[in-house]
Amino acid sequence: MRQGCIINISSVSGLMGNAGQCNYAASKAGVIGLTKSVARELAARGIRCNAIAPGFIRTDMTGNQDGNPLLSMIPLGRMGEAEEVAQAAAYLATASYVTGVVLRVDGGIAM
Repeated sequence: MRQGCIINISSVSGLMGNAGQCNYAASKAGVIGLTKSVARELAARGIRCNAIAPGFIRTDMTGNQDGNPLLSMIPLGRMGEAEEVAQAAAYLATASYVTGVVLRVDGGIAM
């Protein structure tokens, strides 16, 4: 049987919006719509399509955020790590009965 897996990267901003980032939130919401449409369209061909919606992830770009009031909005109380996003991708790559899902990796900020 033919099979495949597409994993798109969106953002929690695409799920809940973010003041001052209309263009970013709109583009990430578009990725979510694309993911769900492709999942429906290609499922009959054995191709799964899912998305990951990271929240506030520690990277070189985000720098040191200790003391940032945004951290208090995250139920787990900390930024995520890039490795945690990679773990989500590994799960989606091997979850053969999962398609059309947006997996939040956000410490609970978007629930």
